[in-house]
Amino acid sequence: MLNYLKVIEILISLQSIYISTMIPVLVSAKESNKLIQSLEIPITWQIPIIIFLSLIFKRKVVYIAFSIYLFLGLFIIPIFHQGGSLGYLLTPNFGYLIGIYPLIKIIDKLNTKNKILFSEFIKSGILGITAMHITGILYSFLLMLFYNKLSAFIYNLSSYSLGKIGYHVLMLIPLFLLIKPINHSKYKQ
Repeated sequence: MLNYLKVIEILISLQSIYISTMIPVLVSAKESNKLIQSLEIPITWQIPIIIFLSLIFKRKVVYIAFSIYLFLGLFIIPIFHQGGSLGYLLTPNFGYLIGIYPLIKIIDKLNTKNKILFSEFIKSGILGITAMHITGILYSFLLMLFYNKLSAFIYNLSSYSLGKIGYHVLMLIPLFLLIKPINHSKYKQ
C-alpha cells in the first residue's frame, strides 16, 4: 500500500523524468573570436536523472514513476524525447526505454550500502548502462528481423548505442560527486 509520502516521491520522480527528457544536452563551442555557438547533442538528461533517482528513492518508487511515464507516453500524451503514441513501439528508442528497468534494478543495489565507494558506483553504473544498451540493441535487432532491414539495424546501433554510451558513462563522475553528500546525509539520520 502506498502512503502519501510514497505518492509524493513517485510524483517527484515522474516530474524529474519528464523534465529531464525535455532538456537537451548543449555544448558551447567557440566558433570565432566573438561568437560562441551552442551545439545540441541528440541526448537528454534522462539517464543521469534516473540513476540519481534510483540512488535517492527505493526501486519500487522509480519503477512506478517510470511505468507511469511509459503509459502516458504510449497512450495519452507524446512526452518521449521524439514523440509518443503506440507507434513509438516500432522505434529503436523504445528498446532503450525498456532497458531502463534493468538499469534501475542494478543501481538500486547500491542503496543497501552504508557508504557508496567510487569504484562500486562506477562498476554498477557501467553495468546498468550496459544492460540498458544491450536491451535496446536486442529490441532493435528484433525490429530488424521484423522489417528485414540490416542497414537500419546498423544505423540504429551506431546512433543509439555507440554514439551515446560514452556520454552515459562519462556522466557517472558528476553524478557520484552529486550523490556523495546526499548519500552521507541519508545514512547519518
